Amino acid sequence: MGTQKLSVYKSADEQAEELTIFLYICGMNLKKHNIIRKHRRYGELLTRMAAILILMLTANLSATAQGDRDWNPKAMPGEEGPQREIIKEPNAWTLTYPLGFHIPAEVDTAQYNYQRRSIPALASDAWATTGNLGAPGMNLIWFERPKKSDFLFYNSLEFWLPSFAKQKFLNSYVPTTIVQYNYSGNSENHQDRLQGDFYGNVNRRIGIGGFIDYLHSKGCYNYQAAKNFNFGLSAYYYGYRYELQTFYQQYAHQNLENGGITDDRYITDPAAVQGGVTSVQYKSIPTRLKSAKNLLNGSEFYMNHAYKIGYWSEEQVNDTLTRDIYVPVMKLLYSFDYKHYRHTFSEKQTDAEYWQNYYFDRKSTYDNSTLNSFSNTLGVYLIEGFRDWMKFGLSAYATYQVNNYTLPHASGYEIPGNERGPEQGEGTPGEGTPGEDTPGGSEGTTPGGNGLTPLPAAGLPDPKHTQNLFYIGGRIEKAQGSILRYNADVRFGLSGDAAGDLDLNGQILTNIPLFGDTVAIEAHGGFHNNTPDWLTKHYVSNNFIWSNDFGKTRSVKFGGSIEIPWTSTRASIDVENLQNHIYFGSDFLPHQHGGNVQIMSVGLNQDFKVGILNWNNRIAWQMTSDASVVPLPQLSVYSNLFINFVAFKVLHMQIGVDCDYYTKYKGYTYQPATMTFCNQQETDLGGYPFCNAYINLRLYRCRFYVMMSHVNQGLFGSRYNVFSLPHYPINPRRFQIGIAVDFAN
Repeated sequence: MGTQKLSVYKSADEQAEELTIFLYICGMNLKKHNIIRKHRRYGELLTRMAAILILMLTANLSATAQGDRDWNPKAMPGEEGPQREIIKEPNAWTLTYPLGFHIPAEVDTAQYNYQRRSIPALASDAWATTGNLGAPGMNLIWFERPKKSDFLFYNSLEFWLPSFAKQKFLNSYVPTTIVQYNYSGNSENHQDRLQGDFYGNVNRRIGIGGFIDYLHSKGCYNYQAAKNFNFGLSAYYYGYRYELQTFYQQYAHQNLENGGITDDRYITDPAAVQGGVTSVQYKSIPTRLKSAKNLLNGSEFYMNHAYKIGYWSEEQVNDTLTRDIYVPVMKLLYSFDYKHYRHTFSEKQTDAEYWQNYYFDRKSTYDNSTLNSFSNTLGVYLIEGFRDWMKFGLSAYATYQVNNYTLPHASGYEIPGNERGPEQGEGTPGEGTPGEDTPGGSEGTTPGGNGLTPLPAAGLPDPKHTQNLFYIGGRIEKAQGSILRYNADVRFGLSGDAAGDLDLNGQILTNIPLFGDTVAIEAHGGFHNNTPDWLTKHYVSNNFIWSNDFGKTRSVKFGGSIEIPWTSTRASIDVENLQNHIYFGSDFLPHQHGGNVQIMSVGLNQDFKVGILNWNNRIAWQMTSDASVVPLPQLSVYSNLFINFVAFKVLHMQIGVDCDYYTKYKGYTYQPATMTFCNQQETDLGGYPFCNAYINLRLYRCRFYVMMSHVNQGLFGSRYNVFSLPHYPINPRRFQIGIAVDFAN
């Protein structure tokens, strides 16, 4: 029998349709760019984009409905799997910004340490927080901190909110739904978190997904409740020529602010403040604020389009069958990203003992700030591996971004009776001296006759500000191969506030076969020269005003890691030099350090196993050359001692005790009005272990746990430092439960 040919060509009409859609979307957004300057038309723009997305998916649904059972979910985009029914495990990925290249990711179905997601310490082995689940927090391990947002208030809640970097896409032949629920406490301090994730494929080309995350925690102390509601939708389409990846995320976070407890002795020595009574009713401890509240709402819409240019090639399927496949050579790329942020700090009745300044209203506070950001990116990508000699991928792009900021009291600053101060005093804008810290703000002024703090004599920043930013960039990447892979990114700022900005990052990964296994070695480096975000330079509110002429911040960092599988060892080292670093001081105002600060970190992950007994450890040692600018605990440790076994042949069990610990240091304090963590030199924090006893189980596709968190409370003496931040004690002992069910049908 002669060789038969399997045709997989698309018709000319179908190819023309994909190209038309790609060009129309790119042209529409570029042509309509004046919408960026017209706030009233944001909704119209998003509506049109959503309509186009729906039409695009619907149009391709009927054209790709054939042959779904012959789909290989592991096939690369633009490739076909073997012509037989293959069902494999799903694969997941996140995206690089802005061009949408893939980064492999994990699907959340692991049993190990499932219980840790219900305590604030789940964010890091060293975590500074106001105490409650979902509350503002900061990672104390320097090299694990995420990149700062352009919106100042987002940073302290970043861990609890969706973002571009966290958005996952899943290629799954079987529709998958993961539902999780965690609970603890009673009617006064209960903690609930309900999460749901869905991923599925319409056919072999189209995948959809969605998530929902609802968290409500009243907190163990008064006026500490947190409520968070996040949701999102995602979709992708992979055709021979056209590709689409898109998502929409929205979040609404509400956090009551108590300012900390009024007297730390309620925790360290309760008998001294309770007339000899040693037991503590945590909800009855008085707090410094009683009506303050932070609201942070936001959304993001991102879409990435690619049109592939290539050629058709004949491929031998078996001895008697060949087929034509499309080999892409180049991608034309277009990405659009819209972000909206809104922050509101309100206080129905102000507390005169807590606040130093009142610029607009002594009775109540309502500060509202927003940021609307649009970016359009055009790029081209020369695809790795389209020929044997093409050993790497190469891309170039240009991005135009517009940021629109509004400040509190944007409708008018001047209030009758609130006169400007006669001179520029301490805390008003200043140029600073090289090598010294440059402050901003208006602290230390004398109240006027109406009880309001006089406004700065130097004037106030504009209540509205627009940034027009233009960048060009490129990327070289070798993602294929088992021995050596690498990537490097560069981005230059050419106009507006971004002029002179430079971001350069690189990474090398190699696998070395040794002793019958593979040792993984990774090295990375980066250089950054960036303009500070606008809200760090300029801000106006009822309690704080600052206007700063900060220079660009610079950093150079290098690091690497080695992973040895047969000893369950991973070691890493990182070094970074900071210049012109910006931090918030004990006056709650931003400062720029004129000198250099060096930070070094050495990490070690070491797991031990003897039979069913396991002992897993993570250790991070850090050194900072100037703790007054970048305070860090020198040593942080996470240790987990547990037994792991299977009961009744089907019930997987993990029973153990884990512990977080970091050494004492002059840590941060927290300012509710700006949601910032500020340096302080008065109070030692840390030096206290936080331990949890747990039973973690898995039965088929169901995971569940029971846990007693802070099980060691009172075992090491009541005068130990049990504060994560000054006046913010960590949660007392509490019983917690949780369950997760993975539905695949």
